[in-house]
Amino acid sequence: MNRIDAVGVALPRLRIPTDEIADAWGRYSGAGIEEKTVAAADEDALTLAIEAAESALSRGTADAADIEAVSLATTTPPLDTEEIAPRLVRALGLPPSTAILTFTQSTLAGAHALDSGFEADGPALVVAADAPRGDPADADHPFGAGAAAFLLADSGSVERLGSASHVDELAGISYRERGTDELRGLDVTGYERSAIRECVTQAVDGLRTDDGGVDFDAAAVDGAAVFQPDARMPSRAAGDLSVPREALARGTVVDRVGDAGAAGVPLGLIAALDAADDGDRTLGVFFGSGGGATAMLFEGRVDGGLDAELDGGSAVTYPEYLRERGYVGAVDVAGGGAHVSLPTWQRSLDQRYRLAAGRCPECGALTFPPEGACGTCHRRVEFERVELPRTGVVRAVTSIGHGGAPPEFAEQQRRDGAYDVALVELEHEGESVTVPSQLTDVDSGTVDVGDEVRAVVRKLYEQEGVPRYGAKFAPVSPSSRRSE
Repeated sequence: MNRIDAVGVALPRLRIPTDEIADAWGRYSGAGIEEKTVAAADEDALTLAIEAAESALSRGTADAADIEAVSLATTTPPLDTEEIAPRLVRALGLPPSTAILTFTQSTLAGAHALDSGFEADGPALVVAADAPRGDPADADHPFGAGAAAFLLADSGSVERLGSASHVDELAGISYRERGTDELRGLDVTGYERSAIRECVTQAVDGLRTDDGGVDFDAAAVDGAAVFQPDARMPSRAAGDLSVPREALARGTVVDRVGDAGAAGVPLGLIAALDAADDGDRTLGVFFGSGGGATAMLFEGRVDGGLDAELDGGSAVTYPEYLRERGYVGAVDVAGGGAHVSLPTWQRSLDQRYRLAAGRCPECGALTFPPEGACGTCHRRVEFERVELPRTGVVRAVTSIGHGGAPPEFAEQQRRDGAYDVALVELEHEGESVTVPSQLTDVDSGTVDVGDEVRAVVRKLYEQEGVPRYGAKFAPVSPSSRRSE
């Protein structure tokens, strides 16, 4: 049976204090949330999932080549009808034989993904990533973004002792109509609280039945991550269970992240497991509108790294927030921009995701991209595939101001403002190659020649409505980031 071997988290760099939203609207619809994460123009559920998964893989004992299954949970996939998990597999460099499962439709998706990962026959990767949106005047107030990843293997330090679900038809608590990307709710407060509380209680009680087979007292758990669309809901949802306040505090992250949808409880679970001692028991309770609740009990601890992510944010103002979310402004672009055919794009995926270069068998020099003749000896050769390191040094940098972006990047510039492009030198076994790239997670004009940067996968642009992803570079040193 798989256990949790390692975890990883990813939060957008940008944050907004919720009093900024309250000042703008005269009220704030997100009880107990002090600040929330804000996905930038080139961030979405997939890019956050990739970053969290990379972190988990770097911390774990299982090699990427050994991963047999990937389960992805999100309620905000980049496309309504197209599988997203293969992009995650390709970006991480996992085997093409990897089994994939995608769970969506409700915030219960995180529970379903974890269930499938624990039941896998070999090492598995489970990722919950979300970036919900709503009406900026009301529903959008609490929505944040984030991702949590779990590397599961039989050698892990955290055991799942049991899982139980309670299924019920509970419509209207949180839903998204066809043809829109904005979540809504019927705001029937009494109905919602009662329904959620009953489902949570029934699911946890199910852990103690003959089928669940777990001997435990909810009042004695050491940590608890409970459904958290706002900071008050965990205690309300668990009100019939007498879960200690200190245990709920361990697993509550919504106050600093916002409502992260399907990633909310998984992020809280990582926070609780990171704060645990060996032998501590942690309760995780997921709820999904229209579906019911699932409860899981864990024993053990694992390093999470969430505190560093929470402390690494940079504040934006409310007008900046509206631009980043794409709620204000419009773009009228002249010309079609770059057109890269799908077959050509497909052939370049390893270069864009994995920084795959070519080593010349004649002179040993590196060429990027690995096409045509060797860039050093100019011979036509069959290159040896080499993955470049994901950390390098800026050798040249310039800023692209307003109006200077190519048409395909005009929407990004509208939301993010001016951006920088750089030539980044990457070294591999004594040879180096220079890669052109956009910079991200940084204010324009704050990265200098000689600064160290790291590769991150982000959305590049859309072509014919289909998002395309690839590597950009972000500063390694936090000193280059936006000042708070």
